[in-house]
Amino acid sequence: MTFFVLSVKIPIYAITAKEIYKMARNNELDMSSGSVMKNVIAFSVPLMLSGILQLLFNAADIIVVGKYVGKTALGAVGATGSLINLITVFFISISVGTSVTVAKSYGARDYDRCQDALHTSVALSIIGGLITLVLGTFFSKEALRIMQTPSDIIDSSTLYMKIYFLGAPAFVFYNFGAMALRATGDTKGPLQFLTIAGVVNVILNLVLVIGFDLGVAGVAIATTTSQYVSAVLILISLLENDGFCHLNPKKIRLHKEAALEILKIGVPASIQGVVFSASNVIIQSSVNSFNSSSIVAGNSAAGNVEGFVYTAMNSVHQTTVTMVGQNYGAKKYDRIRKTMLSCSAFVVLVGLVMGGLVLLFPKQIMSIYSSDSEVISNGLIRLHIILATYFTCGLMEIFVGGLRGLGSSFIPMLVSIFGVCGIRIVWIYTVFAHFHTLQTLYISYPISWCVTAAIQLACYIMYKKRILKNINSPAI
Repeated sequence: MTFFVLSVKIPIYAITAKEIYKMARNNELDMSSGSVMKNVIAFSVPLMLSGILQLLFNAADIIVVGKYVGKTALGAVGATGSLINLITVFFISISVGTSVTVAKSYGARDYDRCQDALHTSVALSIIGGLITLVLGTFFSKEALRIMQTPSDIIDSSTLYMKIYFLGAPAFVFYNFGAMALRATGDTKGPLQFLTIAGVVNVILNLVLVIGFDLGVAGVAIATTTSQYVSAVLILISLLENDGFCHLNPKKIRLHKEAALEILKIGVPASIQGVVFSASNVIIQSSVNSFNSSSIVAGNSAAGNVEGFVYTAMNSVHQTTVTMVGQNYGAKKYDRIRKTMLSCSAFVVLVGLVMGGLVLLFPKQIMSIYSSDSEVISNGLIRLHIILATYFTCGLMEIFVGGLRGLGSSFIPMLVSIFGVCGIRIVWIYTVFAHFHTLQTLYISYPISWCVTAAIQLACYIMYKKRILKNINSPAI
């Protein structure tokens, strides 16, 4: 077994040592010129692959424990998902502020302002990572109890979370660094780094679970290790970058103006993310209320499948933020309107195609996670309800991205909190309380997306008109 591990590690090390300098060079993409749709696709596709690889970290955990340990372990790992998101999302969402600030600076070709934003972001990531580590380590079990996690999986879930959060500093740092690179149009570097980290994660999953029989602890160790691999690679990339994202360790500090600009966008986005996660925790608690590990496992597996579709659509949202930000900074306002139309069309296409592909082979896909027929049938209930309407969630995200790219984060935060989260919470305590079925619970998702998307679009139009009035520009 030792020989197997070494034989895999050596080629990976050789590849990264040989290629890392080449990966780290300037891969910036100016999205304020050229074909808008071509830029949308060129930026979105590597970002989709990056997001999917990041999801594979968790998917590999779920698949391995589901296949080689059992449905109890599958439920234990899956039950931690919404809580992990709740704890990490506040600091991760602040990186949205990094994206907007760096994108605007890059579009305006303001190197000094971009440098201040980069080094401030790194400082924020260090602080956020350490805070996340402490919260995740010391409050995991109590939080799982509050969520009514079934007694037969709570100890394993707690163990998974404690090990997982040892990698929080690396996870937060990677996301801030990758967001800065992407804001300058570089999606290829982060994709390459996640590919390497993903290979490490999958290999360690198999070795630690099958070879050493470590179960839930094994997949947690594998995920944490892969997070540090991706963080080291992104650090090297920033240090060796010869463009706007060159990192100088001596300059890492909170630059006041940059920090205020990042937090102006990032904090509302973080609050929105936390409330979103809180509503998902309530939904997870509602799933747990059935007191069935099969239902919890089925919900976890289906949610993981949906995550791939959402991540693909969310990459178009991130594209919207970056392209709108760059063009706003470059004062090319006519391209912002074209960006919004192109991204809206693309996200609908992505949602319908990917969701449709899953619905063509739902049982086969669910069987990847578990061979238990009860787990599969429970997961199919969720998949059929959500994936058919998932494109509406994508449209909602595009309108949010447009607002954030223009510098507004407070408006989409309020709309999302009262739209998505408010509707779901009210639904759970009224309709679901009277009709206690999985179908009733899951229908709250598409209802909240449709209502909120309509409101976000109206807000974007009104905010656009206000900007037009202030700058007297052509239509955005």
